[in-house]
Amino acid sequence: MKIFKSHFWYNKSQRNGIFLLVVLIAILQVFIFFKPFSSEEKVTINDNDLIAFQHRIDSLKIVEIENRKPKIYPFNPNYISDFKGEQLGMSLEEIDRLHAFRKSNKFINSKEDFQKITKVSDSLLNKISPYFKFPDWVVKRNNALKQNQNKNRSNNANSTDKTVAYKLSTNDINKATAEDLRSINGIGPSFSERIIKYRSKLQGFSYPSQLYEVWGLEPEIADKVLAVFKIIELPVIKKQNVNTVEFKQLLKNPYIDYELCKKIFNYRDEVAELQNISELKNIKGFPLDKYDRIVLYLIAE
Repeated sequence: MKIFKSHFWYNKSQRNGIFLLVVLIAILQVFIFFKPFSSEEKVTINDNDLIAFQHRIDSLKIVEIENRKPKIYPFNPNYISDFKGEQLGMSLEEIDRLHAFRKSNKFINSKEDFQKITKVSDSLLNKISPYFKFPDWVVKRNNALKQNQNKNRSNNANSTDKTVAYKLSTNDINKATAEDLRSINGIGPSFSERIIKYRSKLQGFSYPSQLYEVWGLEPEIADKVLAVFKIIELPVIKKQNVNTVEFKQLLKNPYIDYELCKKIFNYRDEVAELQNISELKNIKGFPLDKYDRIVLYLIAE
């Protein structure tokens, strides 16, 4: 008993303080139990304000989704990689066609060229072509071509079939004069001179398809020319000996550029002498699609 007595022995002031504390605790417990802090009152919200607020949230979500989408920046379509092509929505076949074209050391210079090579759909072309970025000189050249073509169309819009009105001096495209060529609808003075100039560079057309190589000449116009003019007599081309020709002379070949010329000379140094002109096909990176045209001007002796 003495043990318990020592623990519960308080003076009067202490007992009064403990009693007051117990009373306060009891009052707080009763207040919490019967008067909860959470209110049961319903807050009325204006439906129009709620709808407007929800629309605002939805618009912010749409903006955020658009910001998270991959952005397309202007690019040169000649350098589309597999990853970039897949991002743009191109199929593997379309990407492979582009890469095969580029391996022949050729460049795409317009959206029409891009579709012609890759065979992408019109919808995809319309989607990505606004981002095509070509060198300034290509853009200027394309604009000049369009102006020239529009001018030729306007000049020929009200004309009748000049092929009937003009009597041709020949049907041989290698002998046709500028006046003969101008008898074709779509061929004006500039194009007729350009065809003759390119014919001189080739030393004469050996293949009808060479006409399509004339700079700026549209395929449908070339079709009209070939419908009237044929290769009746093959040209006599002066061939160069690939084993002895000089660098500058070889560059005059209309189908050989500087890089290909270097490759041919490097290969010639490796083998000492080409025994057959077909050995050109052994050169790494040699444009096989141009082989038939290149060998028109070369011989191995």
